[in-house]
Amino acid sequence: TAITLTGADGKAGDLLRSVIPVNDAITLRMHHSFVALPDNGYVPRLFDPRAGYFTNSYFDYSTPVAEPIQKQFIERHRLKKKDPSAPVSEAVNPIVYYLDNGTPEPIRTALLTGAKWWNQAFEAAGYKNAFQVYILPDSADPMDIRYNMINWVHRDTRGWSYGASVTDPRTGEIIKGNVTLGSLRVRQDYLIAQGLLAPFENGLPADDKMLKMALARLNQLAAHEIGHTLGLLHNFSSSVNDRASVMDYPHPLIRLNSKGDIDLSNAYDNKIGEWDKIAITWGYQDFPEGTNEKQALDKILEEAAKKGLFFISDNDARDPAGLHPQAHLWDNGTDAVAELKEVVKIRTKALQQFGIKNIRPGVAMAQLEDVLVPVYLYHRYQVEAVCKEVGGMFYTYAIRGDNQPVTRPISKEEQLKALNAAADCLDPSFLKIPDDIAKLIPPRPAGIEPTRELFKKRTGLSFDLLAPAETAADLPLSFIFHPERLSRMVQYEAQQQGLGVKEMINVLIGKTWKAPRRSGMEKLIQQQTEQILLTYLLRSVIDEAISFQARAEAQQAVKELSAFISAQEKISKDSSYLAHLALAADRIKSPEKVKGIKQKEMPPGSPIGCDL
Repeated sequence: TAITLTGADGKAGDLLRSVIPVNDAITLRMHHSFVALPDNGYVPRLFDPRAGYFTNSYFDYSTPVAEPIQKQFIERHRLKKKDPSAPVSEAVNPIVYYLDNGTPEPIRTALLTGAKWWNQAFEAAGYKNAFQVYILPDSADPMDIRYNMINWVHRDTRGWSYGASVTDPRTGEIIKGNVTLGSLRVRQDYLIAQGLLAPFENGLPADDKMLKMALARLNQLAAHEIGHTLGLLHNFSSSVNDRASVMDYPHPLIRLNSKGDIDLSNAYDNKIGEWDKIAITWGYQDFPEGTNEKQALDKILEEAAKKGLFFISDNDARDPAGLHPQAHLWDNGTDAVAELKEVVKIRTKALQQFGIKNIRPGVAMAQLEDVLVPVYLYHRYQVEAVCKEVGGMFYTYAIRGDNQPVTRPISKEEQLKALNAAADCLDPSFLKIPDDIAKLIPPRPAGIEPTRELFKKRTGLSFDLLAPAETAADLPLSFIFHPERLSRMVQYEAQQQGLGVKEMINVLIGKTWKAPRRSGMEKLIQQQTEQILLTYLLRSVIDEAISFQARAEAQQAVKELSAFISAQEKISKDSSYLAHLALAADRIKSPEKVKGIKQKEMPPGSPIGCDL
């Protein structure tokens, strides 16, 4: 049943006003479905924390006292082999998805291609042609409960996409998978490629490598979202295993070719991942009669663990205080530090060649800043991955008796390597935007308003050379000085299992306050970065969320820095540097004043083509 609703109270908020044709009314079409419960032919599969599935749970109060009261099943579609005893069999009823028939080309082909990757995973689980994708017939309603849908929708901003499901609350059986893909995010991928390549010599390049990369991202996006509607959670530890899952958030894997040029050809993978095959086999395998299902399912996960394939999800990867060395968003590589060096090479090359060729002829010069932002911050996600190794620990979602590794501290040597790599991103020469770029960016003209995607400024209409460096310097420090990280570090050090807070601070002070003095714009950036570091030091002294010992070590570091500042004031004759030292000395006297200080907010990063 479809119902049309119109509201007209004239009180539309700012967000609603951005997407409706008039501000005093909105009309919605609401589709009601009255769905018969599925029959009893579906057999639920018990939840296992190692397998990476959404759960459907309930509390059974008739459970004996000695047993868990909460019952958990995984969410999955109904799928059975015609011949469960055969290694490969057709399905009784295949899983069928439909792509929104309003999706334009070449996006339509890209989404169909990526969606069909899932058949590779079902083939690995012993099914033949059990996952199928078609264009939605013109006569069908995408809201109809009978159609698993991939919807292509338009939004005001490059918001997240979603993979949702309608499930039977009794069993976890997925009745309808419903994917919603936002159309603007492909443009962000194109923008990133545009910033890296500087391709516009005299108009559009003949070989549009940017579009190829953006469409390759859509392949993966379609597979990722459908994965959620098959029951799968994010697996943020897969990037360390050669992009082992489409359920990770993939950063483009870009390298310099033999000529020293930026190469986008391997930016995104072109197939389903090894973890995805394991997860589908675990969740959808239809075992022959007489099989001990629990033992068979455990064996699948145990074999995966032997290959180093584990499942680590959102709670461990999204938290800025995260400690898992493999669980990150938008990262690459088996070694976070080594990959950061590769990312920095790409960023350096892109900034060296950045100029008027980064925008098409006829585009306002002020819009160079739109392209510059993702280039300048190209390292942002890999820096986060590196910082999380400081005060970090490897672990798995092990269960008793499975022989998986449980926890393993990150060595002090590895933490120092990560800390130094992150600190290198505080160097003024790294943070400085080349002068020739800044000269090309005038204030925005009338009709081209500033957006949230730009650097936040302190200089009014003119481009602020210090603001990008401020946000970029704040990035690693915000992760390293997280209260939970500092509190962990003192405990790990006491157990002789890691880097201490005091030693960590000394490294950062050595790379900033005690580094050789710079001149010109690099001098201003160096002094700005030193004040930002001081803010974190003072905040760490007074923040009651931090353990006493971590606060004590931060306080001792501040005292030693104060003594260094006093010594510098006696020998320096540089008026600018002396003013900088005087400000720092004054701030140290009143650490409570740092509570309200915030650095300029970084332009939004996620999403760059993925989902929630």
